[in-house]
Amino acid sequence: MFPSLYPILDPSILPTTLLKFATTLADAGASLIQLRDKRAPARKVYFEAQELIAHLATRGVRVIVNDRPDIAALAGAGGVHVGQGDLPVEEARRICGATRWVGVSTHNLEQLREAVTTSADYIAVGPIFPTATKENPDPIVGIEFVREARKLTRKPIVAIGGITLDTAASVFAAGADSIAVIRDLLSAGDPAARVREYLAVAERVRAARP
Repeated sequence: MFPSLYPILDPSILPTTLLKFATTLADAGASLIQLRDKRAPARKVYFEAQELIAHLATRGVRVIVNDRPDIAALAGAGGVHVGQGDLPVEEARRICGATRWVGVSTHNLEQLREAVTTSADYIAVGPIFPTATKENPDPIVGIEFVREARKLTRKPIVAIGGITLDTAASVFAAGADSIAVIRDLLSAGDPAARVREYLAVAERVRAARP
């Protein structure tokens, strides 16, 4: 089963060190974490990824590197996530290999349909709600886009963009397999407790499905 929570960590905005924050989330049950450090030079991202992967190895956490399949492959990451402005899925796959996950972001039905035809291991859809974590966010697609995406693919769907604990149940109910969260984990007084709350919501919604 695809992990129901997908924390995305940007070292530049974390309240503590990358390793400490990631460990807190992992120990609370997060099994999939993305490293997203868009402003850092490649060398810095490589060493961040390498250190994070080594640190979380014994906890069974899959680390995804944002944007850079080359760094994902060199650092031994569990995969790479590419956006519409990055390398196409199949090119990223050529660099990363068959065993690493390749995820792709989509923001409209045309992009979604194209992603479905690729070897992408999962498809991200969004932004579902307004988000402050991207400098130039794409237009909001809403929960209805999750429902449309669910009709078009059996690939795991990751919903992203402004999702909070209050809206998580409705996003899962619309068909998302996973929820990518950034800001809501940072603003929580107890990030570990917030992780457990998200996982509980996902379990509850799954149990209620026909």
